[in-house]
Amino acid sequence: MASATTTWSMSSLKSSLPSISTSTSSVRCSFRPPNFTRVKPNCKPVFGSFLGLAPLNPIPNLTSGNNSYEHNFTIIDNGGRVSAMRHGRRVPKLNRPPDQRKALLRGLTTQLLKHGRIKTTRARASAVRKYVDKMITLAKEGSLHKRRQALGFIYEKQIVHALFAEVPERYGERNGGYTRIIRTLPRRGDNAPMAYIELV
Repeated sequence: MASATTTWSMSSLKSSLPSISTSTSSVRCSFRPPNFTRVKPNCKPVFGSFLGLAPLNPIPNLTSGNNSYEHNFTIIDNGGRVSAMRHGRRVPKLNRPPDQRKALLRGLTTQLLKHGRIKTTRARASAVRKYVDKMITLAKEGSLHKRRQALGFIYEKQIVHALFAEVPERYGERNGGYTRIIRTLPRRGDNAPMAYIELV
């Protein structure tokens, strides 16, 4: 049996294949949806890339070499809460979460009513002033309900009973303004502004 040798070359393979036109007009998709619009390959995409929280026109940080966007956001760590704007600032936060802030104001109110004069920072003195005025107003009314409200705020029971006994005589004719803030020298170490707050 004689075997015939066949020689294959690229030219013979190309000639045996059918010719396919590369023009886009002749190639059509048979599964085209009815609302299909052709997108040219050189046109820009309809949606831009996702930028996340990056600003559209970032301001370059001239002090550092990196081009991160961290300098464009204000992140305040107050118990895991991120805040950016506080327009009214009705509540002085005193750099503390709500539970610690309330405990601080209760302690300052107790000490001021006990000693009559304390030294603290100006921000704390301004914040504790309205709570001291409120306790004195409760003592001026003198009812059992107001006494129980004062007992729920002031830490020491004896101070509440002494307050309700002395306030009507001392501040009976005065309508508000029961405290006085006197500025003093800044604190040594961190240069925090200090002040004395005292009962009038």
